[in-house]
Amino acid sequence: MDINDQKTDTSWYKDLSEQVESNKYIIDEYFDLELARQIIEKVICYLEISFFRSRFIGFENYPERNNPEVPLIFASNHSGMAFPWDGIILASGVYKMFDYGPKSFRPLASPMLSESVLMNPYLYKNLWKLVGSVDASFLNFETMMHQNDHNVLIYPEGVDGIGKGFNHRYQLQRFSSSYITMSIKYKTDIIPIHTVNGEFINPLAYRSKRVNKLVNKIGVPYLPLGPVSALMPFQPWIFYAALPAKLTYVMGKKISPYKMTDKPIDQLSHEELSSINDSVKAEMQNQLNEAVEEHGQSPYNMKEFIPLNFKHIRKFPYNFPFGWFLVFSEFKRVWRKYKGKDVPLKLGFLSSLRILITQPFNIWYFIPIIGWIPILIKGITIRQRNRKKAEKTN
Repeated sequence: MDINDQKTDTSWYKDLSEQVESNKYIIDEYFDLELARQIIEKVICYLEISFFRSRFIGFENYPERNNPEVPLIFASNHSGMAFPWDGIILASGVYKMFDYGPKSFRPLASPMLSESVLMNPYLYKNLWKLVGSVDASFLNFETMMHQNDHNVLIYPEGVDGIGKGFNHRYQLQRFSSSYITMSIKYKTDIIPIHTVNGEFINPLAYRSKRVNKLVNKIGVPYLPLGPVSALMPFQPWIFYAALPAKLTYVMGKKISPYKMTDKPIDQLSHEELSSINDSVKAEMQNQLNEAVEEHGQSPYNMKEFIPLNFKHIRKFPYNFPFGWFLVFSEFKRVWRKYKGKDVPLKLGFLSSLRILITQPFNIWYFIPIIGWIPILIKGITIRQRNRKKAEKTN
């Protein structure tokens, strides 16, 4: 028999269309658009205005959907060995840019980020999901393609992208092919967004498989090993710390995988899918290299950073990493009190003392070594509760 007559092996593909309807609850299960708006405008602003100082290059040519009924798929590179502030600033900036409407996007994020409260900023339970993230799984991805209230953002590198060492900076790691599958199946474009300077949020940090296996047991996907991390035992807030990298997001050229084959997705072999995935990854790597060459030569831009922080001196200490957890903590307290209304978040220098006195758990973030004990206990306890709830639901 001629090899061309052999049936293509498509056993890799599982049609989950029937499961989508019963899975649609994930779209709005946690998502609170009003909370997202207020936390961006009243908390993230302290990180953004004089610390990360984000730039959005090429977003004036923001793409329109080629299929009005289907969301676009935005795909970005991760920043290695750093808490994913780069993703937070990106999603927040695009939310604001398009007034939280359909042109903005909701991220598909690694389940490890939401499973462990330690990986939610400052133990803010379910924060990733509350502001719009959905656990990245093939079924959840397919389900998100059945809504058009927002576009979709995916990080094809997954946790491997966050956990790559500084020696692999700007080197795209292994790509999941799910975004290729969805692009072909729903005939929608992939729009790369190249994150530049994010690699310098925690520079000179490297990975250890043995260390990562240990921290995986408490729900942390990786633990960076480097100069900043060495200070972590002595000041727990450093777990979420960052250096003032000037985060730059460059809109890439759209890629249309559905034009790279004349076969429907259920007739595409795994080898053909992998080949398309490799081509898209190579194109994204080339575009990323160009973006880094043009916008990544001064990752901190201290000539801008220093005078800008003098200008915003009244926002101290909330515009620096050692004050961020106070902003998150105060917002969480006031949000519970005024839920559904505009949160009157009033912060000044003396208010930091009030927050520490009225919310004494925050003091542990400043206590060397011993401070980690209650933080870990709280994180592990909440994680176990979440697992039990999930088991009961299933």
